[in-house]
Amino acid sequence: MQHPLPPSIVLVAGLLSGIAHADNTLTEDVLVTASRVQEGAAALSLAWSAIGSEALATVAPVHINEIMQQVPGAWISRGNGQESLIALRSPVLTGPGSCGAFFTASDGIGLRAPGFCNVNELFDANFEQAGRIEVIKGPATALYGSNAMHGVINVLSAAPTQATDHALSLEAGPDSYYRGKYHYRATHGEHGISFNLNGVSDGGYKDDSGYDQQKLTLRHDYAGTDWQLRTVLDLTNLNQETAGFIELQDEDAAAGVNYEVYKNEDLKDTNPNPEAYRDAKSMRLYSRASFTLDESSTLVLTPYVRANEMEFLQHFVPWQPVEENEHASIGLRGELHTAVDGINWIIGAESEYTDGELTEIQAEPFSPNQPAGVHYDYEVGATVMAGYAQLRTAFESPWEFSAGVRVEHTNYDYNNRSEDGAPCVPEATACRFFRPADREDSFTDWSVNAGVSYWLNDHQLTYLRLAQGFRAPQTAELYRLQAGQAVADLDSEEIENIEFGLRGRYDSGASYDLSLFFMQKDEVIFQDSDRQNISGAQTEHYGVELGVRAPLTDALSFDVKGTWAQHTYQSRIALLGSQGDIHGNYIDTAPEWLGSARLNWDITGLTGRDSAAQLEWVYMDEYYLEPDNNHTYDGHSLFNLRVSANVFDRLDAALRVTNLLDKDYAERADYAFGNYRYFVGQPRGAYFELSYQFGDG
Repeated sequence: MQHPLPPSIVLVAGLLSGIAHADNTLTEDVLVTASRVQEGAAALSLAWSAIGSEALATVAPVHINEIMQQVPGAWISRGNGQESLIALRSPVLTGPGSCGAFFTASDGIGLRAPGFCNVNELFDANFEQAGRIEVIKGPATALYGSNAMHGVINVLSAAPTQATDHALSLEAGPDSYYRGKYHYRATHGEHGISFNLNGVSDGGYKDDSGYDQQKLTLRHDYAGTDWQLRTVLDLTNLNQETAGFIELQDEDAAAGVNYEVYKNEDLKDTNPNPEAYRDAKSMRLYSRASFTLDESSTLVLTPYVRANEMEFLQHFVPWQPVEENEHASIGLRGELHTAVDGINWIIGAESEYTDGELTEIQAEPFSPNQPAGVHYDYEVGATVMAGYAQLRTAFESPWEFSAGVRVEHTNYDYNNRSEDGAPCVPEATACRFFRPADREDSFTDWSVNAGVSYWLNDHQLTYLRLAQGFRAPQTAELYRLQAGQAVADLDSEEIENIEFGLRGRYDSGASYDLSLFFMQKDEVIFQDSDRQNISGAQTEHYGVELGVRAPLTDALSFDVKGTWAQHTYQSRIALLGSQGDIHGNYIDTAPEWLGSARLNWDITGLTGRDSAAQLEWVYMDEYYLEPDNNHTYDGHSLFNLRVSANVFDRLDAALRVTNLLDKDYAERADYAFGNYRYFVGQPRGAYFELSYQFGDG
């Protein structure tokens, strides 16, 4: 799979300058995530992407991976139901603490507390009715601390509208899929309201699968003379019957079944784990109070609370224990935004306390090494405190500079609520589980960033950025130990990033973003061949990300998003699951090429009413399935078709056909325990939606 960097990418920066005429001026973009206030983003010296409300409405995603395909460098690997794994300038990362490499948020408030991440946490965001999704790729600004290493995914709530926007939509799809969405958004004097509710029932493509899910986002905005307030309540609930991996069993192999069992008509819709389930609830409530101190300074205070709970069967291990985890947080963030003499300053501090707990209980005995009963039962009190400063210049100059620094302290107070040591019977020879004694662990981390951008002309800009990121170990890595490990002596992971970018925006509507990045990650936490959690691995990540959008005619336009990247092991480690020296090997589940393209057609002129069609192509390159690079998944190409039309004044209809060519493919593949394992991709599916707009909105 070794491919040299194609010459076309080396030349692309020069070729892009021909997209539009040189006398056009650059159209301003806005971004919220970098500084937590709306700001001009065209000259920001970092790589970012934004998915607006129009794209969200067109795709109407059932799963968040359907919309995140429009972000270069991102792959949200779809599991069963609403489960997912994140790749953002990274491989798909798995394991108890892998989710700590990404900061996922709703309106800048973490979906889960630092130290308590879950790989599926994106299902806690109401992306279905979001106003916008913003992504920062690579280490973020100093406003973000632990977890913002490979990037930030921020789902922004839909704001109140000036004119009343009041609508109901009903949708039906394959396998008894039904979804209803309702929203009311309006402004009355100084007050704005945004009420968003959706519910889903899905019978599931696989046997004994499916889910029911409900989400509510309620937002109130107040715009006074000196004070501006925004208060948001997010609630989610998921009840899922989970389908596990399908894999090539010994009896299937003996019968001559091809190892690509996701193509087998008799096996691809089976569920080897009909007993598996996942139930999850989440709540976030925050209020952002902004007070104007004087002409140059604004004070912003953001108190918030968060609660998450989850119960699921660990169907992916043979002994199948039940895990229950929950945590509740309270936090306060304070920031002073100042603009003086062409410099915009943000100085801030934040503190958060979380009380979390986890139990793992096995109902039936499996072996002396995996006994029935309590494997883990512990509680952790976590305190995170941070101070930071970030500046951005605003001089009358083609040059713009930015810089930031952050220091963050994390403390875990761990209480083991069961007996210390191994829960196994005396007959055990290699007890799988080990429970540390009560202890405290603390981590203090720094990060800095600096960037410079320069206007080449009225419509093109280039930038250079250096940035660091970090994450403290997750509680599951520190206290959920195995194989007799009494203490996990772990360090915080660190990442260093350097990137170069070229960006262009034109009055014609054409635009492009090109970024080249190199990242080195140190003190990577991994499970070694003895199943012990240790620090010290090193990995490298480098590549090119490109997004291009351009009109073809008044009715036709296209956009293309593509990524070429390589992710490699850079240390000699005895990694669990590997058979030898993996230094220089590709990290598994890391395709070199990812991409998507959309052809958009405004067909209003043909129908006489507002109508549009979109044809989408999604490409996944081949990738290795294990660290030794001996097994691969061949990749795939998929096509999706979306058509929408206004039926009469207040009624809209939409048809979405996913996997248009009915391709057999795997959403995710791996190789473990001597077997190929697959999450099977959905076959062709047609979704029909009717939306009714109340009143004059």
